[in-house]
Amino acid sequence: MRTLTSSGALVAAAALSLLAAPSALATPPGDNGTVKIHDAKTGEELRKNEPHVCSFYLDAFGFDARQQVDWHIEAWAPTADVKGETVQSGSLTLDGDGHGRTTDLGLPDGHYKLFWNFDGEHGRAKHKVFWTDCGSEDSKPDDKPSATVSDKPGEQPSEQPSTPATPAPTAAGDSKPSVAPSADGTSGDLAETGNGAPIGMLATLAAALVAGGGYLLARRRTAQRH
Repeated sequence: MRTLTSSGALVAAAALSLLAAPSALATPPGDNGTVKIHDAKTGEELRKNEPHVCSFYLDAFGFDARQQVDWHIEAWAPTADVKGETVQSGSLTLDGDGHGRTTDLGLPDGHYKLFWNFDGEHGRAKHKVFWTDCGSEDSKPDDKPSATVSDKPGEQPSEQPSTPATPAPTAAGDSKPSVAPSADGTSGDLAETGNGAPIGMLATLAAALVAGGGYLLARRRTAQRH
């Protein structure tokens, strides 16, 4: 009888230990859940972490109902100028299923670390490291043509047309007559005297007078001989 009683007590003790084991191994209230980095285009239902993003949001799953969360993001090595400097922070209240998300966020390209603190936590804050990489637009070439195009390098178009210089009037009597063009388009060969008569004509007249005088002188000498 005593043996049966002892055996029954051992079985009961073993059963109680098995029932108590899951409770001992369960996560304490407050430390449940996980938080993910999501690209802004990723749906809330996808429980995956995306450590390389541009625009993003923080998405929490499996926490206790109605937990209050405080979070902040710090600049992290190797891109941080000052490691541990808080660059963004916020808070939110999770829903009845322990789920919640922030609005879309953005940070300059670099490496960062998220710290996720919540009411009732027993351990350290949950955290995630991630990179933002939206690409720089400073290196894009400028497609706009220059406003002014010059036909010749170094020349600038004149804003006002140049005004031809007006010759200064000369004193009366100093002007020289211009040479009139000939009928075939070339300039005349004969100069003009002050009275307008051609020099060539005067020279011909003078030659004729000399010839006439010589003729008369010859006749006179011939007459004297007879």
